[in-house]
Formats: sequence, structure tokens, C-alpha cells
Amino acid sequence: MHVSDATSIQEAEETVSETTTSTWPGMQFGIFTVSDITQDPTTGQTPSEAERIRATVEIAKHAEEVGLDVFALGEHHNPPFWSSSPTTTLAYIAAQTERLVLSTATTLITTNDPVKIAEDYAMLQHLSGGRMDLMLGRGNTGPVYPWFGKDIRQGLPLSIENYALLHKLWREDVVDWEGKFRTSLQGFTSTPRPLDGVAPFVWHGSIRTPEIAEQAAYYGDGFFANNIFWPAEHYQRLIALYRQRWEHYGHGAPETAIVGLGGQAFMAKNSQDAVAQFRPYFDNAPVYGHGPSLEDFSEMTPLTVGSPQQVIDRYAGMRDLFGDYQRQLFLVDHAGLPLKMVLEQLDFLGGEVVPALRKEFAADRPAAVPDAPTHASLVRAAYGEGPAREARPRANRGDNLSGPSPYQDTPAPAGAAFGVGAGR
Repeated sequence: MHVSDATSIQEAEETVSETTTSTWPGMQFGIFTVSDITQDPTTGQTPSEAERIRATVEIAKHAEEVGLDVFALGEHHNPPFWSSSPTTTLAYIAAQTERLVLSTATTLITTNDPVKIAEDYAMLQHLSGGRMDLMLGRGNTGPVYPWFGKDIRQGLPLSIENYALLHKLWREDVVDWEGKFRTSLQGFTSTPRPLDGVAPFVWHGSIRTPEIAEQAAYYGDGFFANNIFWPAEHYQRLIALYRQRWEHYGHGAPETAIVGLGGQAFMAKNSQDAVAQFRPYFDNAPVYGHGPSLEDFSEMTPLTVGSPQQVIDRYAGMRDLFGDYQRQLFLVDHAGLPLKMVLEQLDFLGGEVVPALRKEFAADRPAAVPDAPTHASLVRAAYGEGPAREARPRANRGDNLSGPSPYQDTPAPAGAAFGVGAGR
């Protein structure tokens, strides 16, 4: 064999390996943050809001550097959290990254106006070049409802009605709407229109509500089970319901449903060091401190504190519990962990854990299981090889109550003012 031939074979093998371990599109791996600002129990120091915001940007950038796919940011409107405006933060991160998918964890569909969600996230979609999606949820802070003029007793009906409007706003250029929880709309156009005429992909997040699994299945959207606080059996029931209803609504076989999971890990080169380093943060964390012991919590939930190999082994087993799925996110930056320690966790994830999990999940993955949805895949599904939409407005006075579509490239849709039918 010639040296050149051997070199070519080696390069080909490296290309296959790289495809399997770094760019395989079947699953997305990433991190999410709840944006807490928590005292470091080992130093007694609490970072300022400015320090924590800057640190989160560095964490997101490093996630891309180590080869992760997704960074997701929660939404909160009260101390000790800082992320009251996820789209602002994610747009800033998008400008400093090249391939990272920016998402939320979660966007509050109950207390945000769906009109503003439609506009803000379409703008983020444009600014990021399609590198975004969002997770919708009700949140876990009860007082947020009256802060935004809503009734917590209506949380579930708000979720259902507000998403019905959001879904419509992204798919119809001119919208008439009448519901229970907001003023009616007549001839309204949400701007900008979604990039390439394709709405952002939506995940519906829930930790306990079967109606949200039903909602995700009805629309053919993704379902995200946070999977950090409860035993596996709890999430198995929710995901099984979602898959069953996905098939019921005609989207395909249960295994074609789009599922995401949360997770939580803390790593060191050996498990003893990991436990010793993480224990003070666990014991004092506002989320679960002063409750079950670290050992009990690790046994009852997917929290894995140990070596990278222990994390690999634990999360490779998720497919046995939940079936093949499309997105795995890890929480690694909460409870007062200093930035240096969080960046080390990302190094473990990108350098050892995720490459191994990519190989594990790629092996024997049934052909019917879809890849993780991306903007590019949604555009292909909508247009095939044809050109995507480039929305070009006409001169318009802003009410769209009469006349043609406000856009040059489409007629007024059914359900618009003076149209026929309501549209789904």
C-alpha cells in the first residue's frame, strides 16, 4: 500500500469518526441555565447581577467552543434570578457565536402577551440566522401571575389559548382573533414575519401536567420533560402519553414524536473528588438544599455526581427508559458554582461525555426516528428544493382591515378580515 493511500484511508476514517461524534444530527446536546444568582457556600460571596450575566455569556460561548449544540436560558422576573429578557440575551450571544442553537427554558406562555412573543422570537430568529427555538411553559413562580395582571387559577387555560394565538400569528399574515384572556385582534399582522416563512420550532415543557403533553401532541410540536427533580417513572408516563397522542393526531408512529430531556451532572476526574466538591453546593442550593441527601437525590433522580464515565453510563441508559429522543440538555451552572468550575464542567461534557453519548445514541437508532429539528430541516420540509419565502411588505397603513394582503408575495389568508373560515 502506498503512503498516499494509507493517508487517504486514515483521513476517511477520521471523517467518519468526526461525523459520528461531532456533527451527527440525530440528537442535540447542550446546557440550560435557570439564571439563579446564588451565594457560593465555600466563599460566602454572592456575585452581582452584572457578574452573573457576564458569566452566563461566557458559559454559552464556551459551550460552542467545546462542541455542544444548544444553549437554553430560563425566564424569571424576580430575585435571585436575572433573566427577565431572554431574547435580548440570546440575540447578544447569537452575535458572538456561529453554530450554537439558542433556546429558552422556558418562555412564559401564561403571563407574556402572545403577540409580543411572536414578534420578539421572530426577530431573534432573523438575528440568529435561524439558530433558535423556544420552549414554552407556565413557570414555577406563582406570584408572577398578578405581577403581569393574570390569575394563577387560569394558568392552564391561559397556556392553551395563548399558544393557539401564537401558533396562528406565525402562520397567517393577517389575523383576526377573539378569546377570553386578551383584547380581540382585527386585521393584525405580527412583524417581522418568521424567517424564510417558517415558524420557530416550539417545545412544550412540563414536569407534571398531562394537558401540556396533549397540547404538544396536538400541534405536532416537541415535548420537553425537565427530568431533574422526579423519578424516571414520573416522566415515563408523561412522555408515553405524548407519544400516544402524537400518533392519535396523525403525526406518525409514537417513535417519530420529538422528545427532549433535561439532566444534571457534576464531574471530576474521579468520583470521590466530584462528590466532595459538589456537596457544599448541593447542601445549600435553594432549589433542593436542606432536603434529601446528595446520595438519596442522586439515586431518585438523574443527578449524577462522579466521573465522566459515570455520567456517560447513566445518560446512555436514558434511551432504555424513554425511547430514542432528540435533545439532551444538562444543568451545570446553578447553586453558586463559580465560573471556573462551570467551564470545567463544559470541558468534561464536550471532551468526553457528549462524544461518547453521540456514538451510543447513534448505534442502532431506528431509521424511523427523526433527527433533531433545525431551521434548515423545517425549511426543507416546507419548500423542498424550491426557494424559501422572503417577506416583502406593501405600503400599509397598519390596520389591514381591507384590501389585499400587506405582503407582495401572498394573498390574504382564509380567516383574515373579510376572508372566509377561521383557520386553525
